[in-house]
Amino acid sequence: MTLWLPWPEICTVLLDMDGTLLDLHFDNYFWWELIPKRYAERHALSLDQAHAEVKARTQAVEGTLDWYCLDYWTRELALDVVALKREIEHLIAVHPYALEFLDALRATGKRVILVTNAHPHSLSLKMEKTQLTGHFDAMICAHDLGLVKEQPEFWPRLQQIEAFNPAATLLVDDNLSILHTAQDYGIAYVVSVLRPDSIDPPRTLDRFPAIQDFSDLLPIV
Repeated sequence: MTLWLPWPEICTVLLDMDGTLLDLHFDNYFWWELIPKRYAERHALSLDQAHAEVKARTQAVEGTLDWYCLDYWTRELALDVVALKREIEHLIAVHPYALEFLDALRATGKRVILVTNAHPHSLSLKMEKTQLTGHFDAMICAHDLGLVKEQPEFWPRLQQIEAFNPAATLLVDDNLSILHTAQDYGIAYVVSVLRPDSIDPPRTLDRFPAIQDFSDLLPIV
């Protein structure tokens, strides 16, 4: 079902990467299947022990820059995290109708900005695999700002770089905490994603308008 937006009033579109434009299955498989397996092998643990330890370590830094930092996890887990991502790069996939949506945004003259918490190595790998780079006017990595999107201070710092008008800006992101923070900053239009991971059933969301896939935001007029 098409989600109505006042497209003539929207000048800037901020788009998240993992779970929004790209299928979160890659990241979920990486963190909850591959990493525990290799961590168990590396540290002579049972798989259950490895799962529990990885879960505890990630929960301890959730919502911070460390949670998204591959350098941090390489040190903490004593694993070559970047190399492990390469092992499963075949799982990197673009969500349905994302390309059509990006093309439509550019055709109507919107400024399109990728805004991601992902580490620069992850961003580089995923752009290499998807060839999406040319669809954006800019790509902003949270590591370059020293803040993540969950932090209220992120948004004014982003605005210093991009000078967008929050009242004329749309953010699409699968992370509800980020949507709350962006809305509190004044971003007028915020949209979530019902199926960040294509393997999972759709989520039930009440707080924000949400899309099944990007066909729900077409046509752009």
